[in-house]
Amino acid sequence: MTGKRVLLVLGSIIVTAASVALILRDVNLADVTSSIGQADGGQLGLAFVFVALSMFTRGIRWWGLLGKGLPLIKAIHLVNLTFLGNQLPLRLGEAARSVLVSREGVSIEKAAASIVVERLIDTLLVVLMIAATVGQLPDAPEYVTVPASRFGLLALVAFLCLLALARHPRTAKRLLAAMTQTLPVLNRTPLQRIVDNLLDGLGAIADFRTLVFTLVWSLIAWSTSLATFYFLHLALGIEVNYAQSVPLGVSLAALGIALPFSIAAVGPFEAAIIVTGQLVGMDSLAAISLGFLFHGLSVFGYIVFGSAGLLALGVSPGTAALEDSPPPRD
Repeated sequence: MTGKRVLLVLGSIIVTAASVALILRDVNLADVTSSIGQADGGQLGLAFVFVALSMFTRGIRWWGLLGKGLPLIKAIHLVNLTFLGNQLPLRLGEAARSVLVSREGVSIEKAAASIVVERLIDTLLVVLMIAATVGQLPDAPEYVTVPASRFGLLALVAFLCLLALARHPRTAKRLLAAMTQTLPVLNRTPLQRIVDNLLDGLGAIADFRTLVFTLVWSLIAWSTSLATFYFLHLALGIEVNYAQSVPLGVSLAALGIALPFSIAAVGPFEAAIIVTGQLVGMDSLAAISLGFLFHGLSVFGYIVFGSAGLLALGVSPGTAALEDSPPPRD
C-alpha cells in the first residue's frame, strides 16, 4: 500500500469509530442489542431472501448492460464480488469487477462504462424516491419539500438529456468542439476525457431494447431492497407509515453507502435510517436498531454471496486484481 492509501484506511477507521460513538451517544448499547435480539425470526428470514434477490437481480441487470456477452452466473458472481469488495476501506469492488470481467473477454473500458450507467440509473431512482416521499411527509416544511420535488424533476430531465446524447453522440462532440473553440481555456481541463467516458458509458443504453431491459431490472432490483427494509420493520414490530418510511430509508441509506468515508459505510448508513425515523415519527431506539439490523443483514449477505463468488470464480481475496486495480470511473 502507498502512503496515501494507508492514510485513507486510517481515516476510514477513525470516521467509522467516531460515527458509531456519535450514533450511540444517547442510547444504551445493551438496549439496542436487546431490541435486535427480539426480532421475529420468520420476518428476518424473508428479509434475507430479498437481500439475496437484490444481488441476483442486479447481476441480471449488469449482464444485460454487457450485451449478455458472458454467462449469466458469472455476471452475478462478479456483481456479488463488487458488493463484497466495496466493504473495504478503499471500496475496491467496482475496479475489481472491471478487471476480473476482462478475463472473460470483456474490455475493461466496456465494463467500466456499464458500471457508470448502473450508477446513473440508480442515482435517478434514488432521487425520485426521495422527491416523491418527502412530499408526503405531513410535517415537512415547504423549504424541504419544494426543492426535493424540483430536484427530482431536474434529475429526470437530466437523464432524458443523457439518453438523447446516447442516441446522438456526434451531436454532443460537436457541441463540445464549439464550446472549446469559443472558450479555449476549456482545453486545459479534462472536459474532453470526461465527455468521452460519459458517452462510452451511455453507449450501452443507446439500444432501445437494452435500455428497456436495464430499466425493468433496475425497478425489480430496487423493489427487492424495499421489500427487505419493509420486512425488517415487521421483524422489529415497528408500526409507521411504511409508504413513507420504506422508500425514504432505502434511498437515504443508498446515499450513505455512496459516501466513501468509512469502512463498509458504517455510520452514514445508520445515520440515514435514524434521520428517516425522525422524519416519520419513529421511536429513537427503534430507528437505531433498525439501522444496525438493516446494515448488518445486508453486509452478511454481501459476505455470504461474495465469498461464494470468490470460490466459484477461483479468485483469491489477495489477488492483484483487488490490490492494484485502477480506481473506478464513476
